[in-house]
Amino acid sequence: MRRLAMVVLWPSFLAAVLAEGLFFSVFSPDVLWDVPPMALYSVGFFCFWCLCALASMLTYYLVVVPDEQPRF
Repeated sequence: MRRLAMVVLWPSFLAAVLAEGLFFSVFSPDVLWDVPPMALYSVGFFCFWCLCALASMLTYYLVVVPDEQPRF
């Protein structure tokens, strides 16, 4: 279980860092909402991390699950 968590969470963490950096280099947090920028960065990072974790989990599932056996 620990290995599954690291296989899914570590790549999704790195992808979330990249996604947040790209997103907030295009969109300024001051223009988006009237909340402190640090709060918006934090919420944005965890949202990106959750999305990337779901994508990593789906990839892991598709790689690990064996193909269906043909029925005769």
